[in-house]
Amino acid sequence: MELRQLRYFVVVAEELHFGRAAERLHIVQPAVSQQVRRLERSLGTELFERTTRTVSLTEAGERFLPHARAVLAAAERAADAVADFRAERARLVRLGTSDGLGDRLDGFLAAFTRLAPDAQLELVHAPTPARLRQVRDGALDAAFLRGDWPADGLDLTPLWTDEVLVALPATHALASRDTVDFADLAPLPLRLSSPERNRPLHDLVLASCREAGFEPVLGKEFTNAQDTLGTLGLGRPQWTVFYRAHANLLPVPGVAFRPLRNPTPVMPTYLATSADRRLRPEVLALIEAGRELG
Repeated sequence: MELRQLRYFVVVAEELHFGRAAERLHIVQPAVSQQVRRLERSLGTELFERTTRTVSLTEAGERFLPHARAVLAAAERAADAVADFRAERARLVRLGTSDGLGDRLDGFLAAFTRLAPDAQLELVHAPTPARLRQVRDGALDAAFLRGDWPADGLDLTPLWTDEVLVALPATHALASRDTVDFADLAPLPLRLSSPERNRPLHDLVLASCREAGFEPVLGKEFTNAQDTLGTLGLGRPQWTVFYRAHANLLPVPGVAFRPLRNPTPVMPTYLATSADRRLRPEVLALIEAGRELG
């Protein structure tokens, strides 16, 4: 029994005429008659009484008709479900994110929603090397990227630049200033992420220290924002750095965030996309949303 045979049977049952049924189905009449006969043979009974002038349903045909319609309706619902799934997948955009995006991410999401209201955005958090690898292999449509990383096979679109702030115990004398000179941080231990975790930031901070004329005293490694800021809030004389966009969402008691000068470090942010695949409109909307915040 085939869906095609059920469909032909239902149309003949509605028309009670093989010729009109063939016209509705846009096929020749012998093909309709042949498939209905095959259906009857597979069921072991006749579904129609045929004369030279009329066609009518047999009792078996009457009983079979609602079930045939139910099967066809179920098949149509199944096809619709798959079509809906494919449409949803076509609208799904998977974006790799990282820590520290702060209020930049809120603005980005608002802009993207406005630019691509029908898209479904899925945020995927992963370390930078993993994000870039997933963009290359197609598991991610795009990913945020801060600073310079190996980017073979990727296109990098500049989005915005974030100022890097110093985080200090609020009780420290430097916290009373509106802006902190880099050189004044020389006596204090620096809590910094390892180069394995965040080489661009690590290198930027060390380069800024050297430009200011000193090698920093490295304290305990930066682990995560909560633990590191909690330690700073205890008043121990040490410092670390945060992107301004992240610091805007971190009002931590006992911690002061201040701009830096001489030098003033900044970190560029890019959107990484595949250089080998044509970008979908939804991915182009990601790029435009990021540029609006630049």
